[in-house]
Parts: sequence; structure tokens; C-alpha cells
Amino acid sequence: MNLDIKLRKVIQEAVLTLFNQSVEQLQLQPTNIEFEGSHTLVCFPLTRISKLKPEETGLAIGNYLVEHSGIVARFNVVKGFLNLVISDSVWMQVFESIYADPSYGITSPTGKEIMVEYSSPNTNKPLHLGHLRNNFLGYSVAEIYKALGHTVHKVQIINDRGIHICKSMAAWKLFGNGETPESSGLKGDKLVGKYYVEFDRNYKAQCKQLEEQGVSKEEAEKQAPIMKLAVQMLQQWEQKDTETLKLWSTMNGWVYAGFDSTYKRMGVDFEKLYYESTTYLLGKDEVLRGVEQGVFFKKEDGSVWVDLTADGLDQKVLLRSDGTSVYMTQDIGTAILRFRDFPKIEGQVYTVGNEQEYHFKVLFLILGKLGYEWAKKCYHLSYGMVDLPTGKMKSREGTVVDADDLMDEMVEEAEKQTRELGKIEDSTEQEIRDLSEMIGLGALKFFLLKVDPKKRMLFDPSESIQLQGHTGPFIQYTHARIKSILRKADSLNIQPDVASLKNVTSLEPAEREVIFKINQYSTKLQEAAREYSPAVVANFAYELAKEYNQFYQAIPIFNEADHAKLKFRIAFSQVAADTIKKAMRLLGIQVPEKM
Repeated sequence: MNLDIKLRKVIQEAVLTLFNQSVEQLQLQPTNIEFEGSHTLVCFPLTRISKLKPEETGLAIGNYLVEHSGIVARFNVVKGFLNLVISDSVWMQVFESIYADPSYGITSPTGKEIMVEYSSPNTNKPLHLGHLRNNFLGYSVAEIYKALGHTVHKVQIINDRGIHICKSMAAWKLFGNGETPESSGLKGDKLVGKYYVEFDRNYKAQCKQLEEQGVSKEEAEKQAPIMKLAVQMLQQWEQKDTETLKLWSTMNGWVYAGFDSTYKRMGVDFEKLYYESTTYLLGKDEVLRGVEQGVFFKKEDGSVWVDLTADGLDQKVLLRSDGTSVYMTQDIGTAILRFRDFPKIEGQVYTVGNEQEYHFKVLFLILGKLGYEWAKKCYHLSYGMVDLPTGKMKSREGTVVDADDLMDEMVEEAEKQTRELGKIEDSTEQEIRDLSEMIGLGALKFFLLKVDPKKRMLFDPSESIQLQGHTGPFIQYTHARIKSILRKADSLNIQPDVASLKNVTSLEPAEREVIFKINQYSTKLQEAAREYSPAVVANFAYELAKEYNQFYQAIPIFNEADHAKLKFRIAFSQVAADTIKKAMRLLGIQVPEKM
């Protein structure tokens, strides 16, 4: 039973009967917590039909619904807002339909396909805190679309070429002495990242030395020997120099092995990987085709540009004067290749930080100018930076918050708190480690996902791991608590069924609130997909857990003498636990059976 659809229908019937005019659009929203009710009709837009004041319009519609709808038990009007109290019998019908449907919240296949890109790291350093938010966002958006029946293709572009890669290569060539992950004991991505930092340290020292010799700052940055080596290696790479390619392949291999282990722990996956070293070639061909067609133009130095001033932007370089590619060239090729590989996709979502908003605006414009209609189907899922209490991260200086280290710290803190709570006496060491991993990573994921992606956020590790408050562990603990209740019910042989629910005729306010939240699940999924925002799902899971805890505190379940109501509360608890688990799974978060 879809209560929202049914309620809209009876309100439309009321408007037609009372004011002799039909209405298609209704503003129906959750009731403000200060007032009684669950659904609120905004009456101001209806005054042009009713020819009455907003309060009078609400009063007329409210009285009609109480008398004729069979849904609304009572109402109150506050300044043109009609707050509706749904009857207990209707709430029970809603709950019965959910309980009787084992696939509640699961949408049948739609036949639509969508592609979601996330992660897309450079192969010159390990993944960091920013990558965590990126991966968790992209993965969750993909899972939300899957839950809504779409076929989803999870992809990433590996930025495996360019000057940044050659910086790590140059530093390793100069200072590495043949060091490998095996000889150093370091993960491959961390070893390569070490030389990226080493490059920056030597580069700054060389620039300073040149400036002290009277060279201008701008010229020193070009003439620093280590930078000249990196630029030379980039040119040699594009010319397919055997030795350069071999070193590039070796160091990238180290990084990929490191990334794979980090992704596995994060719990994210990909269907297909694209590599900039391949897609940039298609991008270059497209740029040269654009020059022939007059879409792009060449400057005297041989560089290729696109003029976007007519679109309110500026001119953008697509090929440098030496013929080497820029990021935009690669992204042009990648987008085209993906639509060739998956011609049925309805859209392509790029999960990339908001500092690249201009880049994607330019990319989509260029693709459109090249004649690709599907450019309109591309969407930039722009998200804000992640700050720490200690300030902004700087990867070149080696002060970045490493993703592996942060996950380790979160799990260690979770284990510490788990042992302090002292509820694990019957658990093995492996079970404690598994639970700590579940709680630690759940805390991290939830904290990074609960904030609207568009917003810049402050990640506080100590706050995220708390068992109380707006946190993942609070929701996980609620799920574990419910499972404990269900185990007790099972031991007492209390087996709820649909037939027994029909004997429940009245509900407590806390029960209504939980059913109302559970009934929002499908609507919240659609909202999350529409907004590309897992925060909608995260906050739904939190609100449901919070409402269930208020019910648990207010009503001693096993003290109930009415056997039908006792069975209802067990069924009610089961559905709450199942819904929490489904919502958290969409965030990539596991919930424990006991905690």
C-alpha cells in the first residue's frame, strides 16, 4: 500500500468536490516535529482555486478528509499548513503490506543503464582521505541506482601518465638505488608516493639555489635539473622510449597492487578500468579532427585550443606546442570510448571534487561541439573537500592523510571501545577483530556520507566513532539491539505472522513514527538518486534508528500481555532491522548481529 499516493488521490478528490476544480500538483511534506501529524499539505497554492484564506482552505479540506477519506483520523491547521493525523487502522495496513512483502524496497529491473565513475587516482601516490570520500560517494550512488532497478557500470580512469607520474619516476631514477616494495617492505603505492615527495623536496631546493644565483623564480622552476629530467621522461614516454616505458610499467604495477588491497578493504569494486595512457590517444585524434572541422584552432606555436568565449568561458588548450596532451585531451577520449563500449547507458556520472567544476563544464561543451549528443547525458557529481581538525592536506609535501593509515586508526579505536564496553566475553579474538573492522569502517563511511556531497566537510575521527549521536556505530548498535530482541523472541517461541497483525487496532505514538519512517524508504531512495546524494539514505537510516530507540525506551516489548500486540512488536522490530540493514548496505556499511 503506497500511502503517499493514496493520500494525494483523496486530497485531489477533496479539492474537486469542495471547489469544483481539479489540481495535479500538491505540496505534501513531512509534518514539523512541533505539531501533531505525519503529512502536511501546504494550502497557500490552493487559495487561487478555493477563493478562501489559507487557513480556511486547510480547514475545509481537513474536515472533508476526516469525514470521507477513511485515512485521516484528525487534523490541525497552522498558518495555512494542514497537518494530517493518519488513522491507526491505515498505519496497520501500511505495515501489513510491508511485512507481507519479502522484496520490500527492491525495485524490478527498469532496463535502464547508467555509468558511475569514481576513485580515478594518479599512480604517483597512495590513496588519501579525499579518495575515501570519493570512493564511498561513487560506490553508494551506484548501489542506490542498482536498488532502483538500473543496470550500473562502475568504472574508473587510471591517471597513469603525465608529468606527475614522471616526477616520481625521475626521483626514483636519481635516488632509488633499485628499491622495490619487496626490498623496502612498503606497499607499492606508498613506495612510489615516497619518491613523489622526494621529487618535491629536491625540486624546491634546486629552485632556491638557482634563485640565489640570480635566476628568476619563473625561470628557476623551468630550469631545475630534476624538473627538466621529468619533462624529458614525459617526452620519451610519448615517443615510446623502451627504457622509460619499462620503468613506467614497473612503478605503475607497484601502485596497482597497493590500490587493489586498499579497494578491497574499502569494500568498493569496479566493472571496468580505463587508462589515460590509452584513452589520450583517442582524445588526440578527436582534437585533430576538431581542428580539421574548424571546431578547434592552432596557434603559431603549434598548440591546439578551443574558443569558448561565446559560451561565457575562455580559451582552453587541448594540445601543447610540443604535441603532448593535457587532462582535457584524455577526458575527451575516455568519454567517447565509454559510450562506444556501453552504447545503451542513459548517462555518465563523474564523481570528482568541486575544484574541477570548470573542467567538466568545458569537457561537456567540447563533446557537444564535436557532435556527440550524449554529452547532455553527462553529469559531474561535484563534492566538497574534506578538512581535518589539523587543517588542509597537501600531498606534494607528504602531509596527506593516508587512506590505509586512517582505516587502521579507525579500526583500532573501534576495538579499544569494544573491549572497554566489556560485552564480548563470549567472542573469539577473530570475532572481535571482525567486529572492530565492521564498526571502524562503518563509522568512517557513515561520517563521510552523511553530509550533502556538495558541502565541504570537517572529518573528526573521534566524533565519528561514538556510539551515541549522529554516527554509524549508533545505527549499527541499534541493529544489534533489535537482533538481540528477535533472538529472545525466538527463544520464547514468539512467531509473528500476517494474520495476527489484523488483531492490532491501536498504536502508540512511537510505533506510528517508526512505521512512518519505514514507509519512506522507497521515496528516500528515489530522492537520493535524483540528487546523487547518499546523504539522503544515511540520514534516513539514522532517523529510523533514532525513532526505533525512542520506541524501545518508551515500550517494554516483552511486558505486553496482549499476545497479538506482542507478535506485532516483534514483526515491527524485524522490519525495522531489515530496513536499517538495506539502507546501510547501500552505503557500503555492514551491520552486526550482536555488539
